[in-house]
Amino acid sequence: MRGRHLDAYSAYKRVASKDHINAYDREEGSGLVNAKGIGNPSWRRSLPHMLVATLSSFLFGYHLGVVNETLDSISMDLGFSGNPLAKGLVVSTCLGAAFFGSIFSGWILDGVGHRRAFQLCALPMIIGASMSATTKSLWGMLLGRIFVGTGMGIGPPVAAIYVSEISPAFVRGTFGSFTQIATCLGLMGSLFIGLPAKDIVGWWRVCFWVSTVPAAVLAVCMEFCAESPQWLFKRGRGTEAEAEFEKLLGAAHVKFAIAELSKSDRGDELEAVKFSELLYGRHFKMVFIGSTIFALQQLSGINAVFYFSSTVFKSFGVPSDLANICVGIANLSGSVVAMILMDKLGRKVLLLGSFSGMAVAMGLQVTGASSYASGSGALSLSVGGMLLFVLMFSLGAGPVPSLLLSEILPGRIRAKAMSICMAVHWVINFFVGLLFLPLLEQIGPIVLYTIFATFCLLAVIFVKRNVVETKGKSLQEIEIALIPPQ
Repeated sequence: MRGRHLDAYSAYKRVASKDHINAYDREEGSGLVNAKGIGNPSWRRSLPHMLVATLSSFLFGYHLGVVNETLDSISMDLGFSGNPLAKGLVVSTCLGAAFFGSIFSGWILDGVGHRRAFQLCALPMIIGASMSATTKSLWGMLLGRIFVGTGMGIGPPVAAIYVSEISPAFVRGTFGSFTQIATCLGLMGSLFIGLPAKDIVGWWRVCFWVSTVPAAVLAVCMEFCAESPQWLFKRGRGTEAEAEFEKLLGAAHVKFAIAELSKSDRGDELEAVKFSELLYGRHFKMVFIGSTIFALQQLSGINAVFYFSSTVFKSFGVPSDLANICVGIANLSGSVVAMILMDKLGRKVLLLGSFSGMAVAMGLQVTGASSYASGSGALSLSVGGMLLFVLMFSLGAGPVPSLLLSEILPGRIRAKAMSICMAVHWVINFFVGLLFLPLLEQIGPIVLYTIFATFCLLAVIFVKRNVVETKGKSLQEIEIALIPPQ
């Protein structure tokens, strides 16, 4: 066994990293434990820990959508109903705070560990939601949204890394997809809970109070969840790492799991990661790939669709409630299918198919907005194209980037590099949301949707050239294959 891995590692010096990781595909047993000949560990051991972690993703989705149905009621009760700038601030302050939360998430995770990072994600969400639920003024609402946004920024990178590090290799893609499903459920939950807000005075306060329950459950349950063995091993706490591996994988798999961690140990795990290391040198390529995938994900126009889909539906006389439900069902359906296919087809195949399908869907919307379509034809092409776009996004471009980054980033820089990539995500997200409507008015839907389709095609080319398949491989195998020796 040892000789086989040494041979594979030596091969790295003779071939490019992409060729080397393909060499692992030809090994008899790819995965954390198959190579040992004792079978895969039970996925049921790590399942409860993963489900608790995905509560942060549920909260992320819930707070993204909680003001969708309630914003008009909030503005009337707090006295800014005639102020579009104030309404925009209620949404954008949360996104701005999420940007700063995501930047510091890596340093928080490396400093206190995954369990405490989740609790630090839940705490500002509880405080912020409580402030928003009880406020009597716009400023109280904005302060509450800042707290909530900070937690939203911390949650996604911590969840992606935690789930990848506690999951057996053969189901890591499936488990990683649960974060996207939880986000969809959070979005749909906020939609359904917010429906009575138009008819019941003050119902929007209930919508904020409801979110404190899963946040409190996350904070409490994390006390009983496993810490990431990789994080413990990095801190020199090998005995504790073994205990957590036993909890997650079973006693029979502990020695091999620790051996895998030792194999990828380069002797610099306890050294502080400098910001400059992420911007140049041997780690730059991984950070660049991650940041570019997130940038292309947002430049595809997905959040413009999420934010303004009701506007498009309204222009064809479709009620906004029905529009949001249709978009939510398409998003959830695609995420479930992605979960099933993630460990069968692989990450790269799903990304390529997803971005390609999104380009086609944007093409349908361009046709629907052109003079060639009118009446029911324009309705079918525009609405159908939008729903197809969301469906194709949720099949790959939605769930894969966070999972892929948590796999390809080496353990020493994983948390901080992920925080930088997520910060890029939030910056592009903010500007797409800010500029979508002005650009739609100035250059029209045909040109704007064509631009979005072009970015989808660029994403296909980028993924084809730069992304390697990680399906079924342990994190340590991936790290040895991708990161050159010093």
